[in-house]
Parts: sequence; C-alpha cells; structure tokens
Amino acid sequence: MSESFVVPLESNPDVLNKFMKSIGVPDKYQLFDVYGLEEDTLAFLNKPVLAFILLFPCTENYENHRKQQDEEMKANPPKTPENLFYMKQYLHNACGTVALFHSILNNLDRITLEDGPLKSFYEKAKDLSPEERGKLLETDEGIISIHQKIAQEGQTEAPPANSDVLFHYVALTKVGDELFELDGGKCGAVSHGSTSDETFLTDAAIVCKKFMSRDEKELRFSFMAIAAAEN
Repeated sequence: MSESFVVPLESNPDVLNKFMKSIGVPDKYQLFDVYGLEEDTLAFLNKPVLAFILLFPCTENYENHRKQQDEEMKANPPKTPENLFYMKQYLHNACGTVALFHSILNNLDRITLEDGPLKSFYEKAKDLSPEERGKLLETDEGIISIHQKIAQEGQTEAPPANSDVLFHYVALTKVGDELFELDGGKCGAVSHGSTSDETFLTDAAIVCKKFMSRDEKELRFSFMAIAAAEN
C-alpha cells in the first residue's frame, strides 16, 4: 500500500473551526487560542472547556520519550474506559484532524454531531479497533477532501502534502474521571491520572508543562482549547 498524505492543518482557530463546522460539529463548541498555562490566564477561557490541543515540535527528546513510553505500555498494557475513543494515525500530516477527532468524539455527551462526514465516520468507526479506525480515515474521501480544501486557507503558505512536517498535535481530554493524552502516533491512550470538571484545566496545563520541560530550550509550543462558544 502506498503512503497517504494530506496537507497539514494550520494551528489557527479560525481555520480549524471552519473545518469542524464543515464536518458536522455544531457552533456551540469552538476552538480558542490559549495564551498561557497559569491559572489567572486559564480563567479567561469560556467554560466548559472540553479538551486541550497541544502543538509542539517533534524533537529528538520527544521521539525518545515516545519510544520509551510505547515500550512501557506494550510491556504493561494500561486499562482504559470502554467508552474512550482512540485511533491510530496512518494518514501523514493528519495529526491535527486526529487530535480534533479525539477531542470531539470523547465528548459526545456534550457535543451533538450534526449529520455530516464526522457523524458518518463515527458510526462506522465506533466498534472498530484503533488501527482499523486509522485505516478508515485513510479511505474517507469526504473528510480528506474537506481537510485538503481548508488546509489551503491558513495565513501561512501550506507546505506540499508529501513534505515532512516537524510539528505534531495531541489532544488532552477527560474521559470518566481520568485525564487522557490522545496521540495517534503512540501505541495507545496515555492516562495522566484522575481529574474532574473543576480541575481539568489545571491538570491539562500540568501535562503541557511536562512536554515543555522535556525541551526547555524550545519555544515553539502552542495551545488551543475546545470550549463553549458563549459562557
């Protein structure tokens, strides 16, 4: 099988909100920039916040940590909630789309999908394995077509679809009473311990700070939150 590529989505709430709306996510919840990880800054975000999306450079430190984490998880597979939606990423440069799917599809108790490509994808994918879900996305012409169109609308010139992108998106969201890191490039969902609606923002910020601490000289981190469009 030949490798499948898409143009990467820009880390821009305007672009990503347009993508979400195009695949059937209602306007009730949208993406917002997060300008800092301290409590006084986080307090300005609309509530509730359903998920955090972190964009960061794929450094050697990140790759080493990912490999070590994968080895540990394979040696001692963690238990995850039955209702957790996790998918592998096989479609190159689609980590932004996968992070959005992880954020949205683990919050369907609050987000009611409209008829459209994402709802159709979920109905097909919900009973599949993480690997089968990833393969399904590779062949979903509707989602890929929307992705490719909207990826061209960012403020920066989109790179060629088959180029190596040096940045990666992951999602952080609450499933049950646990905070999960959902990264389609890892071997599974990573639990970061207990959380609650009241502490989710603070707990997610702590995980983001751990990413940053592994690359202390690196400044190219950015954060977004999926939150209520209106308080």
